[in-house]
This record gives sequence, structure tokens and C-alpha cells, in this order.
Amino acid sequence: MKKVELLLPAGNIEKLEYAINYGADAVYLGVVDFSLRAMRKGELITFENLKQAIDLAHKFGKKAYMTLNIFAFNKDIKHLEECIEIIKDASPDAILVSDFGIMNLLKKYMPETPLHISTQTNILNYECVKFWQDMGATRVVLARELSIPEIAEIKNKVPEMEVECFIHGAQCVSYSGRCLLSDYFTHGERISNQGNCCQPCRWSYKLVEETRPNEYYEINEDAHGTHILSPNDLCLVHHLKEMIDAGVDSFKVEGRTKSLYYVSAVAKTYRQAIDEIYENPDADMEKYFLELKKVGNRGYTTGFALGDGDGGYSYNLSKGLAGADFLFEFHGKEKINAQELYFVKIKNKILPNDEVEIITPAEQFITKILGIYDENGLELEVGNTNAEVYIKLEKEPQDYKYAMARTVGIKEYV
Repeated sequence: MKKVELLLPAGNIEKLEYAINYGADAVYLGVVDFSLRAMRKGELITFENLKQAIDLAHKFGKKAYMTLNIFAFNKDIKHLEECIEIIKDASPDAILVSDFGIMNLLKKYMPETPLHISTQTNILNYECVKFWQDMGATRVVLARELSIPEIAEIKNKVPEMEVECFIHGAQCVSYSGRCLLSDYFTHGERISNQGNCCQPCRWSYKLVEETRPNEYYEINEDAHGTHILSPNDLCLVHHLKEMIDAGVDSFKVEGRTKSLYYVSAVAKTYRQAIDEIYENPDADMEKYFLELKKVGNRGYTTGFALGDGDGGYSYNLSKGLAGADFLFEFHGKEKINAQELYFVKIKNKILPNDEVEIITPAEQFITKILGIYDENGLELEVGNTNAEVYIKLEKEPQDYKYAMARTVGIKEYV
């Protein structure tokens, strides 16, 4: 039996490498001009290094799908034609599209490359899937508004078409992500479907009665304001077995703008959960749900998956809060003053004797920081956020490459 694919976001080249090493079977990535996510950090993926990124995924024996799923204007079509040879040379395993014009160009210039149809096209029924199949697509990303039984019916009606479904991550308030709020509030400067959404659904809103200008009223009583448009994050870890039985071919995690820690921890958790289900179909997924509470989220919901429309809203949080703080990344090991020390980059303040949880692709354990040192081996009283320091651990990882540390336990507010 073919195993379901775990598909993780690759917002930059570093995240691509970590996602794969933490368990992804495939990654999806976009170049700056044609992606529905505007990247700002790390080694961004551009037409100049697109081949490097895809070659890196192939080096690890994994797949890389390129996203060209903007809604294209004339200028975008012209730009794509100018860049098509670069894309062909990079050899993505598939290209994700939502625009008929882009699809038409790809069929003309890259007829052998599989085409995946974006969730932006609002695929809700099997006749729609048949249409895309007739158009030459090999996979559809189904709308988040579908229940698991509806997904199963689609797969049953069109069994030869690959089906990809979101299982985790932030959700858009609009129907399958087709939102105009950002365009409106920024006067067309930040267009949602051009990769630069300002996320107005996460803002706090108050009510104004038209005859009483400048008199603002809370819509409900809450110290944080009212986030009436901000959905909870999707988490279907408890329902992976049902989705596998429904015939889903690929489990997709949202989050190309999320942190390196987020991508790694989520990949590790879902990799372990999926593998356990194949070994034991009745496995309890609660321990994996608790792991997922350690990464940034706005509270979790099952969305429409169970058919009850549990599209919960996050009235208190506009920004996802993590149940565990990401503390540091490992970037080397050196001998300083006869001590073997790890070189780390700090993300949140650490102190000597702090207990930390270490996660690597192969391990997960709690240990203690025995000491923090500068480059000369002088002991420090604190390791401050964004500092680069050396540390000594009570228990060391077997392999520190890709290792990272976080706080122990889960904070109550998530």
C-alpha cells in the first residue's frame, strides 16, 4: 500500500533542508514573484537559486513542488515567459497553479511536468476534479471546506486523480483563501492573491454607529479587543487515519512564513504520527496533539473536516502563541579551554542551570544547561536573545546537526 505523503512548506532554503530532515516526504516552495507568500527572512528562493533549492531536495531523495499559484495579470504572464527556461532547468517535480493563463503556458512550454491545482480554485466536488483531470492536472488540492466523507466520495469517483488536503496550520477567513480585505485596506498595495496579504483578519475591530463618529464600541467584552475574523488554526492530527482511509494522497502543512522551529517541530510530529498509524491503526494521537501545542498557534480547530463546521475563531489572539519557547539553534561544536562546547544562536534568553528540551530528527529529551560561555571561554551569567554563545549540556545529542532547543512543558494559554 502506498504511504500518504507528508508535504511541508519551504519558505527558504534553510527551512527546506530542516523540513526534509525532520520527516517531510516533499516540500512546496515559491519564488518571490509568483508565490502566494511574500518571504522576508533567510536565504529566499529566487529564480537565481531555484535550481539549487530543488537539487537540495533531490539530494535527500525527496520531492520539491514549485508554486506558481498567483492570479496573474498581463505583466505576470510576460514575466513568466521570460523565466520559463529557468524553471525548466530547475526541474521541479510538479508545479502548483490556480490561473488558467499560467496553466496554459506551462502546458505549452513544460508539457511533461505534472500540474497540481491550488486550493485557490475552490475544488468542492468530483465533477470539478474531473474537469481539472481533463485539463491535464495530476493532483488537486481540495478546499478546506470539505468534510472527510466528502473527500472520500471525490476520491471514489475520480480514483486516478491524486488528492492533497491541508491537515495543519493557519486558515484564511475567506472561502478557500480568496480574500479581498487586504487589497481594500491597503488601497491595492498589498494584494492577497499576489503573495503580500497584510492579514486584516488578524486585526482587532471595534463597532462604530454611523451617527456617532469617533465613538468606538467593543463588540464583546474582552481585554484584547475583538478579532471577529480570525480563525483558529487547523489541526487534524486526531483524524489522520480517517483521512488515509478516505484516500488522501498528500497531507499538506501550511506555513511558508513560519519559523524554522515551527517547520521542524511540526514535521517531526506528523512524521511520527503517520508512521505509528501505519504500524498501529488504532494508535492514540493525543500525545502528538500535545506536541503540536508546543508550536505557535491561535488555538486549534478541526474546521470542516468532521462535517460540523467547527470553524472556530480566535477572539483573543491575533498572533499565534507557542506552548514552548524556541530557545536556540545548534551551529557547531568547538574545544575551548579544554572543554567541548556547542556554538548556538539564541532565540530567547537562557540562563545557566535552565532545563531545556532538545529536539533533533532522531531524538527528543530534557537536559540542563551547565554553562554559557563567550568565544574566549569566559563564563556568562545569561545568554541574551539574538546572541551567539557557547554552551555546555548535561546530556548531549547524538548528532547536533539540525538540533534545536525549547522550553520544557506546555504553557497554559494554549
